[in-house]
Amino acid sequence: MSQSQHILTAVAWPYANGPRHIGHVSGFGVPSDVFSRYQRMAGNKVLMVSGTDEHGTPIQVQADKEGVSARELADRYNRVIAEDLTALGLSYDLFTRTTTLNHYAVVQEIFKGLYDNGYVFPRTTMGAISPSTGRTLPDRYIEGTCPICGYDGARGDQCDDCGNQLDPVDLINPKSRINGETPKFVETEHFMLDLPAFADALGSYLQAKQGEWRPNVLKFALNLLGDLQPRAISRDLDWGVPIPLDGWRDRHDKRLYVWFDAVIGYLSASVEWARRSGDPDAWRQWWQNPDAQGYYFMGKDNIVFHAEIWPAILLGYNGEGARDGKPGSLGRLGLPSEVVSSEFLTMEGRKFSSSRQVVIYVRDFLSRYDADALRYYIAVAGPESQDTDFTWNDFVNRNNGELVAAWGNLVNRSISMAAKNFGAVPQVGDLTDADRALLASSKAAFAPVGAELARSRFKNAASQALDVVRDANRYLAEQEPWKLKGDPARQQSILHVALQVVDDVKTMLTPFLPTSSNKIYGMLGGEGVWTGMPEIREVGEEGGRDYPIITGDYAGAARWEHRPIAPGTPLAPPSPLFPKLDPKVVDDELARMGGG
Repeated sequence: MSQSQHILTAVAWPYANGPRHIGHVSGFGVPSDVFSRYQRMAGNKVLMVSGTDEHGTPIQVQADKEGVSARELADRYNRVIAEDLTALGLSYDLFTRTTTLNHYAVVQEIFKGLYDNGYVFPRTTMGAISPSTGRTLPDRYIEGTCPICGYDGARGDQCDDCGNQLDPVDLINPKSRINGETPKFVETEHFMLDLPAFADALGSYLQAKQGEWRPNVLKFALNLLGDLQPRAISRDLDWGVPIPLDGWRDRHDKRLYVWFDAVIGYLSASVEWARRSGDPDAWRQWWQNPDAQGYYFMGKDNIVFHAEIWPAILLGYNGEGARDGKPGSLGRLGLPSEVVSSEFLTMEGRKFSSSRQVVIYVRDFLSRYDADALRYYIAVAGPESQDTDFTWNDFVNRNNGELVAAWGNLVNRSISMAAKNFGAVPQVGDLTDADRALLASSKAAFAPVGAELARSRFKNAASQALDVVRDANRYLAEQEPWKLKGDPARQQSILHVALQVVDDVKTMLTPFLPTSSNKIYGMLGGEGVWTGMPEIREVGEEGGRDYPIITGDYAGAARWEHRPIAPGTPLAPPSPLFPKLDPKVVDDELARMGGG
């Protein structure tokens, strides 16, 4: 990019009703971090925010199962998730939670702005209640047959087969996903978001994204425009954000719907980050600067909320729907520049399922394997544009073939030969055509790899970087510097060329492999921090409770550019970057799954 931009990376909020598995982080976690690390290296001002989503009935259901309160459950899994995402190296500027007083205040402000502009109204509807508990059943926790297309697994909020928005009462033979019972439908008053009032504005907004968004995302969003219906944004429960209107705010049986408060979290987290940075208005550069860009990362089951409903909420708060209006007290807020949705990851041909042991949680995975190995696998073999199956055999083969035998081998033999023979980066003498060709292709790769990363095409980016690695390994095999002790000048030139390529590729792979890239930076004589890593800090807020956040200082030396290495720079003896995995790992992991 020609000049620095403000880039908001808005990462889907993991639900705090349990630990997250690798399928979750393949959708929201790793892709958003690869993108953010690249954007920082390219010189842009990145604000990467998210947190744990902690309200709603699913939290209450899980709390009942574990015999704790909803808050106790949320506290526990907020910390577990924060620790796991930190271990994975996700560089959040702020990873917070939806149970903060700051979040409540921002959500209530957005609600009031919508209400004042006439885009929220009360309506008596039929609500689903569990006959056995008397508790509200979330739309997504009800399944039945779609009344439109006949699909047998439609949810109460939408049919994934035909894409139409639904109400639970419309389903044929509805059943609770919690216990299989038939829900009871009763009259209840709720506040509705008037989505039809945004049909024209949303249509114009989405049509302008042709050629910019992933085709699957845009097609799905455009298909929804023809059947927009008012959507409830409140629920009958006592765990959530209170409704900020007279006669409602003190009621213990009504709260704002969890999906409504969760999407506003991107804004509330930005506001919280600004306050913690010492400049309470700093968030405005990412939300109100016309040149700022906002990228939203999630799995495909969240497209409707981010490509349709969240833009509608922002349009309504801005007063830009069919009823016009004026912006609320926060001012006009920018809409998403792009919704970057991944498809689903399955495991050994089956859907992830904790109850059936078809799952591996992030914490368990990282206790046995490197974080960079998982990050790399998700980037090159994950569900970027189509559903993808994780297999242990593929993971082991890619680790051993691409990380160990290709990249790790290039790094270790180049640095070890140079360190052993010269102790420092060797001098470079007269270059051959082969030397110049490799140096040129390595330097030239920055532009296309960077272009792919900027468009969230991670597979293509990693593949092009690995092409340089293969070229360099072929170059060393052909030049055979280990046989040139009698020609030290030529040996030095070859190893200098190899180390330059190692340094180039280290830079290009930094967004994917931050931990190992930091190690290579040190091996090549780099001083200080190459790329920053996240950390957990304990914080509090006035009138509230203490809680952990993920944050970090990411202003390292890493820049997205070719950097000539300096002859004479001392080299540190290398150590293996990635452990080679025994093929029996496949059998061991399948056994943990109950036989595969």
